[in-house]
Amino acid sequence: MKLYHKILLYQSKWLKPYCRKLLRVTDAVTFLASLLLLVGVVYEHGFVISVMTLADLNVLYEVVWVVFLLHATLHIVLAFRETLKKYRPFTWVLNALLYLTLLPVFWGIPETGLGRYVCLFLNHRTFHLVLLLLLALLQLSSGVIRLLGKRTNPSLILAGSFFFIICLGTALLLLPRCTYEGISWVDALFVSTSAVCVTGLVPVDVATTFTALGQWVIILLIQIGGLGVMTLTCFFAMFFMGNTSIYNQLAVKDMVSSDSLSSLLSTVMYVLLFTLVIEGFGMLMLFFSIHGTLGMTLQEELVFSAFHAVSAFCNAGFSTLSGNLGNPLVMHQHNLLYMTVSVLIILGGIGFPILVNLKNIVGYYLKRLLFWIRTGKRDRRKIWHLYNLNTKIVLLMTLILLSGGTVAIAFFEWNGAFAGMSAGDKCVQAFFNATCPRTAGFSSVSLTAFSLQSLLLMLLLMAIGGAAQSTAGGIKVNAFAAIVLNLWAVLRGKERVEVFRRQLSDDSIRRSNATLLMYLVILFVGVFVLSLLEPQASLLALIFECTSALSTVGSSLDLTPTLCNASKLWVSLLMFVGRVGVITIVLGFVRVQRNTKYKYPNDHLIIN
Repeated sequence: MKLYHKILLYQSKWLKPYCRKLLRVTDAVTFLASLLLLVGVVYEHGFVISVMTLADLNVLYEVVWVVFLLHATLHIVLAFRETLKKYRPFTWVLNALLYLTLLPVFWGIPETGLGRYVCLFLNHRTFHLVLLLLLALLQLSSGVIRLLGKRTNPSLILAGSFFFIICLGTALLLLPRCTYEGISWVDALFVSTSAVCVTGLVPVDVATTFTALGQWVIILLIQIGGLGVMTLTCFFAMFFMGNTSIYNQLAVKDMVSSDSLSSLLSTVMYVLLFTLVIEGFGMLMLFFSIHGTLGMTLQEELVFSAFHAVSAFCNAGFSTLSGNLGNPLVMHQHNLLYMTVSVLIILGGIGFPILVNLKNIVGYYLKRLLFWIRTGKRDRRKIWHLYNLNTKIVLLMTLILLSGGTVAIAFFEWNGAFAGMSAGDKCVQAFFNATCPRTAGFSSVSLTAFSLQSLLLMLLLMAIGGAAQSTAGGIKVNAFAAIVLNLWAVLRGKERVEVFRRQLSDDSIRRSNATLLMYLVILFVGVFVLSLLEPQASLLALIFECTSALSTVGSSLDLTPTLCNASKLWVSLLMFVGRVGVITIVLGFVRVQRNTKYKYPNDHLIIN
């Protein structure tokens, strides 16, 4: 045996186990350093700090910088092959920039020339912090993926991640720089829960309570909650860190409803791409609708447009205007604003799988059009089933609910809540107020001015909600359609539930019925408990509040600001349950039993 073979054998047998232990310790220390970095940045920007405290924070940042350097070096030196497979190009770029920050340390800053500006840039504090934050984000994301790799219940991780972000958002909103005059921890928890769960119920006025920094925290929480904590985490971990286990990918696949493992990353990419494109387009339309009309500066108009675009697409219902979108500044001559917000709500509420399917359909017809332009002939290759069953059901149900809701609200409120408006404004307001209960929570006209019939209709729209895998809540139009189709099949005496020449699976029908039953049970418990905590409130206001919270809508009959602390905590719990999902929470604690290979004899219950 040659000498270098002996060395490799010795290294593999004796040194490699110690190297792995060292790398695991390094990973743990780096994860802790990432958390400390985030805490330090939050503390620096959330509090008014002294020069001494700032110096201490700079020492912390330098320690984190050294930890990241050691982490990258040890992984490259001791496990180069594994690191080469694991890291993606972007991660290598970040590590290269991390090593470049050593140049000003060892060689100093030149007095003249291009090298001086390069070293000044590499030594700049902002550049260091941004680079360290990106590296910290990657480390935290990979830590969550490693947690999935330990075969922890994905449902429990999903619920836990939302709870963690809510607690983090509460701590951020309690920072002195986030509010003008402070806020109680209960109100901060309520607002954080409402933002992460994209609900929109708020016990305080957002415009007068939160500073610009506080509003940025709220919109960040809305974006994280709308996209889904695990979607963002898994995107960073898989796209930037690369190579994950099959179990990791299977867990993420179920969370984002990907068709296969091969399309997993592309599905997550489409979710982020659709979000950025739609919110960007909505921001432009909102900017054009309010430019020069609200007495704002250009920067304030851009911030207003960005905030409401994110809030509308994520179906959150938060607004930076006092009185929400019922503020007198926008109530007149701003129909484009209301229509843009409505379209964003609809796009956010139909679900990302539907948007992906629509993208494929548009791409298919564009290819056929380009083929015809290029050759002058029709493309004989044709795909027959372009629209999948979910797309057909969601689009049809959305059309029925929106058109029916618009006509009904216009009929009941034409000379009621909309009295004094022009015919065009009445039509726009009817469409806007039919869109918001599915589950946005924006308000233009006070709901207390609506008739009882309109409020009952809104309760139905809130309970149904939007589509599955969307930013909306409720029992979802997919489940509602399955329940209605099953009822119709029972009334007709059919054994199978059929729609669009497809047969619905028994599992879909069973889960839809279970979802509706659990929703009604939790809603009853929610109203019952809230009636004990708020005995002075009317039954309609209590039902509206609980339905709004459980369906993550955000509409209220002016009851939210008057709630006591116990009621706010209870409504916060309803919002959390409504966003995460009842079945998801139950699956996190209940052990799923395997299907048995035997069957008991059939028997019948007397139903009617």
